[in-house]
Amino acid sequence: MSIHRMIALHPQVGDDFNETLATAARHAMFCAEMCASCADACIAEPMDMSQCIRSCLDCSDVCTATAQLAVRRTGHNPEALRALLDTCARVCELCAEECERHEHGHCQLCAEMCRECMRDCRVSIPTVN
Repeated sequence: MSIHRMIALHPQVGDDFNETLATAARHAMFCAEMCASCADACIAEPMDMSQCIRSCLDCSDVCTATAQLAVRRTGHNPEALRALLDTCARVCELCAEECERHEHGHCQLCAEMCRECMRDCRVSIPTVN
C-alpha cells in the first residue's frame, strides 16, 4: 500500500498531485513511529534518558500532525501546511541532534529517520500551494 496512491485517488486531487508533499507525509508517518519506538527504548535504558525521551515524543507528535495535514486533500490551507512543515523540519532537526548524542543503536536510527523527514519537509514547503 502507498499513501502516494491514496492521495492520487482523492476526487479533488486530479492533476494536482504533489509527489514531494506525499513523500514528506509518508516520511513524517514513519518518523512519528520511529520516534515513539526510540522513546520507548530510551525508557528501558539504565541511564537517565529523559531529555531524549521528551525530544522523541515531541517529534512524534509534530510528525503525526504534519502527516495528517499533508494527506488531507479536501479544500486547502496552504499557509497552515507550510507552517507545520517548517515546524516539523525544525523539531526533527532538534530530535536528531539529541539522539545523535547517544551511542544507542535505536537513537542513531531515530536520528537518521529524523534527518530524512527534516529534508523532505523542507523540500516540500515551496511546493505547497
